[in-house]
Amino acid sequence: MQPSPAEVARTLAAGRLPGNAHIACRPSPHRVRHATDAAGRVLMLVPADGELAESLRPAEGADDVAVVLDVQDVPPVAGSPTLGRVWVSGWAAPLTGVEARQAAQDFVEIDPVGDLLDVGRGQVMFRLEPAEVRLETGGRMREIDPDEYAAAEPDPLQAVEWDLLTDLADHHVQEMAEFIRRQLADSGHRGPAGPPPRVVRLDRYGFVVSLGAPGREYRARLAFPRAVADRADLARLLHPVLCRRCGTGTPAAVDQGLGGAARHTTHPPTP
Repeated sequence: MQPSPAEVARTLAAGRLPGNAHIACRPSPHRVRHATDAAGRVLMLVPADGELAESLRPAEGADDVAVVLDVQDVPPVAGSPTLGRVWVSGWAAPLTGVEARQAAQDFVEIDPVGDLLDVGRGQVMFRLEPAEVRLETGGRMREIDPDEYAAAEPDPLQAVEWDLLTDLADHHVQEMAEFIRRQLADSGHRGPAGPPPRVVRLDRYGFVVSLGAPGREYRARLAFPRAVADRADLARLLHPVLCRRCGTGTPAAVDQGLGGAARHTTHPPTP
């Protein structure tokens, strides 16, 4: 259980990471504030009197402009593997009236910036309809079907991943290390010797841990027994693992909080 390429692309494009807009036949790229709506369409919030707005406005007789949104992952903590980079290509057009107001409501769900109140005056909303989606991961470029991209959902833990990883590193190193080592042992893998394993990425399907001494690290992915819905759902799932004073206190009972069904893969770290 891990995110599909379409889900990774939607997560990267969601709007919580910096993005650049490349505009056909115009000077670019431009850093752009963006978000995606429920259908995966890219919403761009642009100052009305700036160079970017001028570049995005269609030429006389045209309805839209060819644009590529480029978003690269920013790993949340040192040692985190990257999710890669996504390019969403398509046609962008300015929105007005009801469409602009709806787009502002969709945008605020991702990034509630104050400039959304100025849409239609000092700010312009543009919408990019995806025609092509490409995802680069591990040095490999793959094409994502636009319909699969539109149907996928961004990861619900993306916005709080840094908070969760920091909390685990600051307060739950021993509990997580014991749990991870039991899971590896149950699967017939002892894992490399070295410092306590640490969680370096989290998503709705599981987490990635780093094991071994510096320079000889390996990563393992442990899957949850089911996809989690949000931060509260994850807290309920991990509570028996992180709270040593709850339940019976036996390893088997503690692991039952994760359904006793975590699976793993191990591999050397990638850049």
